[in-house]
Amino acid sequence: MNFAGQRQWTAAFSTEALCARILDRHRDTVRVQKPHVAVANLARIIEATLKLSNKQGFHATSLRDLAQASGLSMGGLYSYFDNKRTLLSMILGEVSTTVSEVLRAAPEGTADDPLGHLKWLIETHIRLTEAMQPWFVFAYMEAKSFPAAERRMAVDSEAATEEIFAAILRQGVASGKFAVADIELTASLIKPLLQDWYVKRAKYRKRSTSVEQYIDAVTEIVAATVLPRG
Repeated sequence: MNFAGQRQWTAAFSTEALCARILDRHRDTVRVQKPHVAVANLARIIEATLKLSNKQGFHATSLRDLAQASGLSMGGLYSYFDNKRTLLSMILGEVSTTVSEVLRAAPEGTADDPLGHLKWLIETHIRLTEAMQPWFVFAYMEAKSFPAAERRMAVDSEAATEEIFAAILRQGVASGKFAVADIELTASLIKPLLQDWYVKRAKYRKRSTSVEQYIDAVTEIVAATVLPRG
């Protein structure tokens, strides 16, 4: 996927668009037959979940809290998932799947240019997390309290992202365009730079740092790290 501006990213990864994808993957769980109704209510449920979790944590959020915040009845909630763990799996699965699909969809010809590909990955990841910020914050902040299977899902997703970056670093080193002594470590150190944008948004908002400025700064830091010196 390649989107020219943040508005296009925001539209492509709106809550409704993401919930339509969730509905497609969980048709055996969701008992509401009309897609437009199911998507609209899933959006209400997930928006309420992300807001409540940000305030009080997912573990402390009850289904009664969620029903009140979403405007649906308890019975209405059970038309979409059987328990909170299924809801958690829906949200984490969408984050993991979307990251993997988007980062693996580099424009044609990008693979022949390791530096260009690396820059594209950085911009794409940051713009995606800007568009899906509440989802990424949820996955990051709540991970420690997830049940074992869902915690493993979050860990595996992060490892998969690091491996995408590591693969580009290996390609750059093999072609002589990059000078990286420890590829896996470098890939793992790039990840916190990407995460900082969505985890510490208040800090950057206070500094009036735009997403474009942040992309440029991270790109400059990473390029300086991987390019040969001298």
